[in-house]
Amino acid sequence: MVPIRERAEDKSTMIAEIVATGEEIRTGALIDSNSAYIAAKLGENGVAVTRHTCVGDDLDFLIAALTEIGGRADLAVVTGGLGPTADDLTAEAAAKAAGVVLDLDRSALQSVEVFFKARQRAMNAASRKQAFLPAGAKCIQNPLGTAPGFCLKIGQCQFFFLPGVPAEMRRMLSDAVLPQIIERMGDNQRFYHTRTLSTFGLTESQTSERLAGLKSAFPQISLGLQVQFPAIQIKLYASGTKDQQLNEALAAAARWVTEKMGNKVFSQNGDPIEEAVGHLLRQKQATLALAESCTGGLIADMLTRVSGSSDYFVFSGVTYSNQVKIDILKVSKETILRHGAVHAETAIEMARGARDISGATYGLSTSGIAGPTGGSAEKPVGTVCIGLATPQGTAGHQFHFWFDSRTMHKQIFASAALEVLRRELMGIGPPRF
Repeated sequence: MVPIRERAEDKSTMIAEIVATGEEIRTGALIDSNSAYIAAKLGENGVAVTRHTCVGDDLDFLIAALTEIGGRADLAVVTGGLGPTADDLTAEAAAKAAGVVLDLDRSALQSVEVFFKARQRAMNAASRKQAFLPAGAKCIQNPLGTAPGFCLKIGQCQFFFLPGVPAEMRRMLSDAVLPQIIERMGDNQRFYHTRTLSTFGLTESQTSERLAGLKSAFPQISLGLQVQFPAIQIKLYASGTKDQQLNEALAAAARWVTEKMGNKVFSQNGDPIEEAVGHLLRQKQATLALAESCTGGLIADMLTRVSGSSDYFVFSGVTYSNQVKIDILKVSKETILRHGAVHAETAIEMARGARDISGATYGLSTSGIAGPTGGSAEKPVGTVCIGLATPQGTAGHQFHFWFDSRTMHKQIFASAALEVLRRELMGIGPPRF
């Protein structure tokens, strides 16, 4: 094993750490999304994070953590604790760890004053506290909030202190911190690229089996699978000093993965299925209407999460009861009596009704048994029927899934319906699960 300090002398293997501060983070009351974002952005620029640390609002613990990191790391990004309240202790802890005092920083004071002046508000004494930085620190301007950041050397480590508000942190990381890190790396800068392909229809283990030969085919590419239920994201990672070569290798690996996964891949850039379907609808200048029963409006919610979905999404009806299916969607009463609500023929008539009511190009419907009650030997929990009405005709599909959770059944029913539509839009056969 290479000693840690020997590796630190090589700029291309810079030792980097991340520190998140605050009681909300420490206790789990707030999810630490900042550290994940920083780690990803550092990774994209060839800096691998070796350790994440979380410290509450305790001055002694903060000082100890910063001192320890200063003795072992080359680079650290710290978030939180820069605000105006008594429990914002990061600047004081940094000063004590560096063996300096807090001084009023004119650049930091100007940053705070500009924020209040732009909003025609008076700056109070508590806000002035944010302009006191460790002596020798360099202010990092905060264009979105009141708390300036700063950079400071503690021990052998260059620290960057940023606010905990995600939007402020991200802007300052991008504008001020990453450029300094890239400049420090100089000619030794490494590039780190990721490619994400979204898939639906196979389990994680089945996906892994299909991709078993990736490492042999592309030794420089690393593979990761991330479940975004019910989709699975295939992540391809590459790092090196030649940016163009990395991009070419990733593109070749993505083509290989697509060949192995076939039509299970619904996005080449990590989009969710609702965005992929929306893109296809917009390409075809087509519109969509929904009739949802078991999914309870979930498909409509998914579609409308996408900005611009009003270009193609026109109508949704949550027709939960049989009588509403009959009265609103004009599902035949005889169909309900003969087959029941959960049947491919019922789903077809629901889809046709949604299309007729709205004048949309496509009608899509769901009717199923999400559970945990309501199942039978003939139609167990996890059964879903999906109807699709198109300008050329109608089709119905029945699928069965095996999950213990009602929520998971609703999620996979909704995605399965969108997958039926996606395949129709692409001119390929219906899915098989």
